[in-house]
Parts: sequence; structure tokens; C-alpha cells
Amino acid sequence: MATPQLTVAVIGLGSVGSMAAWQLSKRENVRVIGIEQYGRIHSHGSYAGESRVFRTAYHEGGLYVPMLLESHGLWKQLEQESGRDIFHEVGTLSIASEDRIEYQTTLGTVREYDLPHEILDAEALRERFPQHRIHDEDMGILDLQGGGLRPEVSIMSALALAEDAGADLRFNTPVLAIEEYGDGVTIRTPQEAIKVDRVVVASGSWSNRIHPELDDLLRLQVLGLTWFMPRTSITPFLPENFPAFLRDLGPIHFFGAPSFDGYSIKACANPTWPVYRDVAEVPTAYTRDELVKIGQQAQELMPDLNPEPVRSSVHHCAYTPNRLPVVDLNASGRTTVVTGLSGHGFKFTPTLGKYAADLAVDGNTESVPEEFALATHMQVLRDRGPYQGGGH
Repeated sequence: MATPQLTVAVIGLGSVGSMAAWQLSKRENVRVIGIEQYGRIHSHGSYAGESRVFRTAYHEGGLYVPMLLESHGLWKQLEQESGRDIFHEVGTLSIASEDRIEYQTTLGTVREYDLPHEILDAEALRERFPQHRIHDEDMGILDLQGGGLRPEVSIMSALALAEDAGADLRFNTPVLAIEEYGDGVTIRTPQEAIKVDRVVVASGSWSNRIHPELDDLLRLQVLGLTWFMPRTSITPFLPENFPAFLRDLGPIHFFGAPSFDGYSIKACANPTWPVYRDVAEVPTAYTRDELVKIGQQAQELMPDLNPEPVRSSVHHCAYTPNRLPVVDLNASGRTTVVTGLSGHGFKFTPTLGKYAADLAVDGNTESVPEEFALATHMQVLRDRGPYQGGGH
């Protein structure tokens, strides 16, 4: 007897939702309906902004490394299947003094998982990467599996592959409510009520609007991006010459990627912004003083950069108290929620998409770290209180 077709809706077709749709579209006897409140690829989500840093040597800790290694392979698979350039594996260079916790935890993950890397002292850093101003106490860890991701290209590619496999993607369609009934789910939009068997909610910063029970857990952190133009030549900052980077110096955390536009590089630091509870409250631009300060810091770390940004943008992301994502299946087994990527989750979204597909189709939670379960997060919330800001 043939297996009955399972209809799975994916709400939100951005960072996680696109990857979930791609993974679900590979499953036999699964019909995929994707629902997105904006158009196909837009500037409102957390993924917008040309590039993201990918790294496996991870100062956030070893819990993430297996996900990152799996995502490393999935990014390459997405490239191969789509025929598009998505992952520029040019390395990621982390620079900090040896006594910094960021350096120590990055080095710890390198050793624990035997990750391909190079250790560079100040002299080697100055010789290999003269684009950076190096202090005598600086040390560098070059993650050879790191590099730059193209988020808009990757999401477009994943959605195209899902559509090619038969997914029904609906854009400019906000979700008003999700209602479980009997053995199914009704998704209400302004146009219609869509009945499905399972639903994956991957709505990012809008998660608490769809699931009000997440309102106490999640907070929105503002994330800013800035691009600077070298005063002399862009050549030293092209991908073949300049790895993605993270720099920690005093209170400054700077990160960025090589030039993908041929004239500027992304180099970013975030001011001390407050946290918010709803997207409508989040600022949409830097102040002039904030841009001046970031420009001064950028030139301090990379002397050839002109300190005036050639462009900038402000985004947001949903944060949990401990900055671990929420990945869970509800008690009925019909609704999977993935949210709270906490400003560093794009790099492992292919794995999160795979988790979501497994949960939606098989109810299989074995591959998902128990730390990501909603019950675990709610206990952390009771112990710590909500996220207060200061993460990067």
C-alpha cells in the first residue's frame, strides 16, 4: 500500500525556512507549501546584507561544531545542486590576544575536533595579512574551513530547488493564525485557510507574533552592518587575498568579510543597542555618531580603510537568554518551531533546516541537541531572566 502523502507548511521562507523547504522537498510523499509575508528575498529579515561569516573554529563553544561541520557539507551540496556561488571557502581569521576568552574557546574547539587551522603570532600576522593593524600581543587562528557565505543567493537557490521539486511557495502572504485541529493544522491568511498535516514555523523575529507563548523567552537585538572602501586599492581585500575575520580588542568586537562587490569590504561593530520585544520597535538606521565611531574603529584596525562607510544597514534577530536556538516539536507532534538564532545562526541554517524536516516528517528529535528544546529554554529563562543585550 502506498504511503499517504503528508502536507507540510513552512511559515517564513528566510534563513531557516528556505533550508527546511529544500530539505522537505527531497522527501518522498511530502507536499511542501511555503508561506512568506514578504516577497522572494527581501531586506527585512535577519539574513539580509550580502555576506555572512562562516567558521567551524567557534568561540561560542564546541556544542555547535558538529552542526557547523554538517552545514559545511550542506552548503557545498547547495552550491552543487544550484550551480551558484554561495560559499567562498577563503578561511576565517580570528585575531585576539592569547589571554582573551574568545581566543581560548576558539582554540579549544580547534583542538577538541582536530579542525584544519593555522596558528599565527604577531609577526606572522603582519607578514601574511598586512591589511590588519596588528598589536604585539595579538595571536591569530586561521580556520581553513571558514569563509564567506552569500545569504541572499543561498536562500534564492534553496527556494528554487524546492520549487523545482514541486514545492508550492506563496509570497506576500502574512499568516494571521495557526490552529491545530484533530490530526491537522489550519493556517489562516488574509486570502484563505490552508489545511495541512504539519507545520514548520521559521518566522525569525516575528516568532512571538505567531506564537505568543514565546514572548517572554525571545528578545530582539539590533544588528548593524557597515561597508568601507580602501583608500588605495581593493586588490588586497579581494577573497583570494583576504579571509573573513573576527577581531577582539578591548571592548571592541569587529567582524567582516572580503570584498564581494569589487570596491568595498564589510567591517562591522555593533553599538550598545537596547533590546526590543517587537519588530515594530526596532530602529532602522544608525545615528550619525554611531557611524563615525564605527568608522574610527575600522580604520584603527585596518589603516587603509576610509573611515566613512560607503553603505550601512540595520537588521534584527531574535535572541534567547543563553543564545542557543530553539528547535522543538510541540506535544501534538504537528508543529515544529525553529527560532532564536541569536545573531550567529545563519552559518548552520542548513542543519537547522534538516532538523526541521526530520521533526516535521518523522517526529525524530534524536539528532537535535537537548539544549535546544523549548522546555530547556524556559528553565534557563526562569534561572537567568530574558536576554539583556550585549551579545555579538
